[in-house]
Amino acid sequence: MSEDITLKRLYWHSRRGMWELDLLLVPFLEHRYSELDERDREAFRALIEEEDQDLFVWLMRREWPQDDALRRVVKMIVEYAETTGNDQYRTL
Repeated sequence: MSEDITLKRLYWHSRRGMWELDLLLVPFLEHRYSELDERDREAFRALIEEEDQDLFVWLMRREWPQDDALRRVVKMIVEYAETTGNDQYRTL
């Protein structure tokens, strides 16, 4: 599968229909995914297969995933959101 098709699929899987999740997942995918090593890319792909309720709890920093790889990528997503000029994130 081409990288372009993979990114398009990831984009659609990252759009959850929950504003808070979209606000975190989509910008991270668009701006940071290409910089990840293969291990972290696999973790991101696994992460977006998780249930919305779990993603919400993790990305709102109420809990961390038990899985080390998922925890690592969740922390990267949160850190990215906190260090960019994403004013909408600050309202979460």
